Amino acid sequence: MKNESLSKIILFLFLLGVIVVGAIPGYFSGYWRWQKPPAVANIEQLRHLRTTGLTVENWQTLDKQPLNIGGLHWILQDIQNDTKTKALILLLPQSESTDQPQVEWTDISGLQRWNMDSQTQIKFTATTPQNPPSNTSQTATVEANFFRAWSDRQTWAVVSWYAFPTGGNPSPQAWFWADRKAQLSNRRVPWVAVSIQIFIEPLGDISKIRPVAESLAKNVQTALMTGPLAE
Repeated sequence: MKNESLSKIILFLFLLGVIVVGAIPGYFSGYWRWQKPPAVANIEQLRHLRTTGLTVENWQTLDKQPLNIGGLHWILQDIQNDTKTKALILLLPQSESTDQPQVEWTDISGLQRWNMDSQTQIKFTATTPQNPPSNTSQTATVEANFFRAWSDRQTWAVVSWYAFPTGGNPSPQAWFWADRKAQLSNRRVPWVAVSIQIFIEPLGDISKIRPVAESLAKNVQTALMTGPLAE
């Protein structure tokens, strides 16, 4: 535990040093880089995602439609795999360069009046296919919330996170620091909020569906990295 705490302190000091060094030129010039941050390069692709949705490997889209939750414009996809397992994918892509993730998970749970338990975090790695001419691929490590949710009519196994080009995390703070670091190089970190809801039997054991949930989450992250989040 001491080693882990020391590592976190070192990482914090490193990030603080990077921010301070990047801010010094702005201080002397009177211009702070994040007073007017650069535009998100992928913003048009992200806006387009709200109407097109995603093509997810090994899953068929049965229906898709826009959905307004808390005044925000999501897209809802009804999907199914070869074993007839059904799920919903809710995507909220960044629509303006100034948009920031703000814990949209509370809007979803409030809309559906969820009860929740068995909350934990899962970690998985997504890798994009190798593309010519460089034949290089990109790998991202994602941390996501995984829990059971239920209402009077249905039970789901839920996976949720903010997807970035190089990873993902359910906390807005992870995006905030990644974006601040990118701005030092005049870049931005685009994001998409993802909520996957897999239908399971009433108050069923989500550990049984966890492999399916991780596989689907990995495919969604990969589809985003090769599509609207591609760098």
